[in-house]
Amino acid sequence: MDEKRTVIALAGNPNVGKSTIFNGLTGLRQKTGNWAGVTVAAAAGVFSADGHSYLLVDLPGIYSLDSRSGEEEVARDFLCSGLAQTAVVVCDATCLERGLYLLKQIVSLDYVKDSGMPVILCVNLWDEARRKGIEIDFSLLQDVLQIPVVPICARSRKDLNTLKQLIRESDGGHFSYDCLDFFPKQLAKEAVLWPQSNYRRREEVLDRLLTGRFSGVLIMLLLLFGIFWISMAGANWPSAILWNLLFSAEEKLAALLDVLGASPASVDCLVHGVYRVLAWVISVMLPPMAIFFPLFTLLEDLGYLPRAAFNMDRAFEKCRACGKQCLTMAMGLGCNAAGVIGCRIIDSPRERLIAILTNAFVPCNGRLPTLFTMISLFFILAGSKILPGASVENAAQTADDLSAAGSGLSAAADTAASAAFLSSLAAALMLTAVLVLGVLMTLTVSWILSHTLLRGVPSAFTLELPPYRRPQIGKILVRSVFDRTLFVLGRAAAVAAPAGLIIWLLANISFTGPTAGWFSAAGPHAPSLLSTFTGFLDPLGRLMGLDGVILAAFILGFPANEIVLPIILMAYLQTGRLVQMEEVSALSSVFLQHGWTAITPICLMIFCLFHWPCSTTCLTIHKETGSFKWTAAAMALPTAAGIILCVTANGLFRLFTAVF
Repeated sequence: MDEKRTVIALAGNPNVGKSTIFNGLTGLRQKTGNWAGVTVAAAAGVFSADGHSYLLVDLPGIYSLDSRSGEEEVARDFLCSGLAQTAVVVCDATCLERGLYLLKQIVSLDYVKDSGMPVILCVNLWDEARRKGIEIDFSLLQDVLQIPVVPICARSRKDLNTLKQLIRESDGGHFSYDCLDFFPKQLAKEAVLWPQSNYRRREEVLDRLLTGRFSGVLIMLLLLFGIFWISMAGANWPSAILWNLLFSAEEKLAALLDVLGASPASVDCLVHGVYRVLAWVISVMLPPMAIFFPLFTLLEDLGYLPRAAFNMDRAFEKCRACGKQCLTMAMGLGCNAAGVIGCRIIDSPRERLIAILTNAFVPCNGRLPTLFTMISLFFILAGSKILPGASVENAAQTADDLSAAGSGLSAAADTAASAAFLSSLAAALMLTAVLVLGVLMTLTVSWILSHTLLRGVPSAFTLELPPYRRPQIGKILVRSVFDRTLFVLGRAAAVAAPAGLIIWLLANISFTGPTAGWFSAAGPHAPSLLSTFTGFLDPLGRLMGLDGVILAAFILGFPANEIVLPIILMAYLQTGRLVQMEEVSALSSVFLQHGWTAITPICLMIFCLFHWPCSTTCLTIHKETGSFKWTAAAMALPTAAGIILCVTANGLFRLFTAVF
């Protein structure tokens, strides 16, 4: 800690807006969300007021100082350590009583009373309280508590300057807490005036609908289906535009490198190896992510995610796991590494470990492009030439052909449009089914672990259902684009660039042994290292309904799942470079020429869903567990499930084809 800065502890209940206040004061981008447990570790940032510098520490949300979970211990230990010179206790204006309980515990600490440490009560969400018709007598609060009390609206950053000024005025002060013998329940009853309205009744009706035994699950599946449908249907045209834009720059980039004096081999490596894999990752990943993440963030901002966790709690309880695991699975949809970190919100170490070990059963954003492509290629019966992933030129030519043919083809055009619409619905339905399969496998493996290696009974926990809040579209877009979409895309691109170089080298170098200098350029009579590697894996791949090329692609895609499909194409075509396909039909023909049957894409989707996590997730698992054993288990569990399911599916398919 910097001794020249006054240390401010930012404490409060979960989901009262501490991180939003922290971001507003420091200008940092601490993760926020409308559900309890977003902050799982203390974060520190600096801000200034009237020329004085302050170190603000955002503590995890706690209901009391009687700690139960790891994050609660972090908050309690910091408050009791004496490191902070001032404490800002944040409470929810719509639930003041609960915040007053924590405030009383904090001011009752021996260190706080003996040192006279300044404590400020910050009543957040004041705008939401007024919208509900709630009135609070802040003068009464300040008279009884004898500490500064400030109402603010952190989401719109109103009154943050007032909070800064109070912090500055309290800096170095000595507060007396001798007369703080108030009763939180009685004080809240006297200071808060509740309206005579049906606002709470509307929320209760909505909660009964969203958390009902049958209606809750149905609505959850429909919302998931809707998000996937919008993401897949809306990503086609942007993907095509990005595809053409990025790949059209290849010749110009190659010409530029040639002018700069680069050798032909260097140009081929950089353009057709590194640049092309980057272009592939960006054009395939960016559009669906740019649609999926804002929609997912919208549900989070509305307060739906804890209600989804409530719906899943019964199933996880039967598996002797924790219902909060549903929230970590939701985080894993964006990135499995983030889902692993999010497991800190689970109190029980046993249940937290189960959640970490099974988090990879949920498909992250890196696996979605492969799932999208497989569904589009083999399972979508499109009635028009404008297939998902087709180029803009082909789509435009199709429209021109229909227009030139005259009005007699208008019915055909309508039929094509209807078929395309049904195709997108079918794709979203299948992707939803894939995710449901991942959830079912998560429950199954959780049940097995809780009855074998990690025996125990499910622990009790408090799941707070946050209030429904009006979403802030601007902040949702900023948070989803910068904190999620661009972050995940940047990580994928950073990994894909060197991976593209390695793939190019493997596809262009042949092992010749000591008599011929060990290595040489690959050719017709000198198979590349990549083809040798795929040949070694081919027997196992055939048993799983795949082949050696597909298994090699998953192994080489360990740094980033996004590059699995480009590696498959590169190995099939044996060009030593990542290839560019103009139409989905051409992509399909490449796979069919290499022996793909109806079971191959199904097994590929299964193994894409159930295989080892990426390198970033594995490093995160090791960091969270501190154990190579559990990291290896987190890699082995989904891989074993994928192999078993693929072998079973392939065996059933062969039996079916042999009989019929």
